[in-house]
Amino acid sequence: MDRRNARNDEALRHARPQIQDLSTENIAELAVRARQLGDVIPLWYGEGDLVTPPFVRDAAKAALDAGMTFYIPDMHGYQPLNEAIADYQSRAHGRPMERKRSTVTPGGMQALLMAMELIADMGTNVVYVEPQWPNIRNLIHLVGAEARPVSLDYVDDDWKLDLDKLFAACDARTRAIVFSTPANPTGWVASREELQAILDFGRQRGIWIVSDEVYNPLWFGEGETAPSILSIADDEDLAISVNSFSKGWAMTGLRCGWLTHPLSVAPQVAQMTQLMNSGTSGPIQAAAHAAITQGHELVATMRERCRKGIDHGYEAMGGLSRVRLPKKAKGGMYIFFSLPDTPNAREACMQVLESSRVGLAPGSMFGQPSSSFLRICIARDPAQLEVAFDRLAKALA
Repeated sequence: MDRRNARNDEALRHARPQIQDLSTENIAELAVRARQLGDVIPLWYGEGDLVTPPFVRDAAKAALDAGMTFYIPDMHGYQPLNEAIADYQSRAHGRPMERKRSTVTPGGMQALLMAMELIADMGTNVVYVEPQWPNIRNLIHLVGAEARPVSLDYVDDDWKLDLDKLFAACDARTRAIVFSTPANPTGWVASREELQAILDFGRQRGIWIVSDEVYNPLWFGEGETAPSILSIADDEDLAISVNSFSKGWAMTGLRCGWLTHPLSVAPQVAQMTQLMNSGTSGPIQAAAHAAITQGHELVATMRERCRKGIDHGYEAMGGLSRVRLPKKAKGGMYIFFSLPDTPNAREACMQVLESSRVGLAPGSMFGQPSSSFLRICIARDPAQLEVAFDRLAKALA
């Protein structure tokens, strides 16, 4: 046997077990077929198609031209951006937020990783609510903790959280409860009462609460943002909120996010930032500062685009007997529906791709409870959605 072939996985076998075991279900097979078919409208990605607007891009360019190419000395972030985040969150959540409670990161993904590194390790577990963006499950695994899912219940065509079931999943080794609100992919939003109950439970048991609020600005109810753990948690509660400029401010590729944490862990989070990435790029933080201080209309546009996209999808597919639509999402950028006659979501996605040339994401990516569902990202150009939903309606009629 060729020695090179016999040892082609030698290095991998010496990596950490958590790295060896990483497995992310993706849409690779669907994407390969889409390239073969051509003329496919890809609605499987969790990303809008609105280009980051000029006033944000110009702020990054101006920072480059001004020579903002050095380290940002404060590992919590560029001070004007931190102050703007504090102002934004204080206004949105109705409580004063200190600047040092938030740390800027290169994307919401990095913020979640820092949160998990801060609180979880080998021998512990983290309880998370699914259907859920798969990166959360994989992050818990990556840091060495046990990822312990608790499913939302699908009742009367709506996703609902059973708090008793959530709390029963926690034990003496549980370090955190993690959830997304508004949730990807379901659009479920935790009510203020649910957030208070979860926070009270965490206080009693010494369990951290990590709330992924990346879709918080894309909320269809009253107020500037969806209910947040930050609106009820005290400064030293074991509560962390994760946010990002990716969705609401149309900045996915610019990679800028933040986490808001108790004040007493701020020095440790700053040190973690130093060790992980030595801070987020200066021009990117300048762009984020422009977005959060001048981008109110941008967020409103993104929110309304998502709301109208969901309405359009329900109008197009609401009368189709093959399609089971849940109650409309309370926030986010997705329609999450099922085809009862094709319970295997991957098979259903492939059938839809072949018959309509529209790419959807299989619900199995988000956990077992949603393995029969399909996700559509509707944060797209209305004209493109018009074509996509027309194709879907004909294919699923």
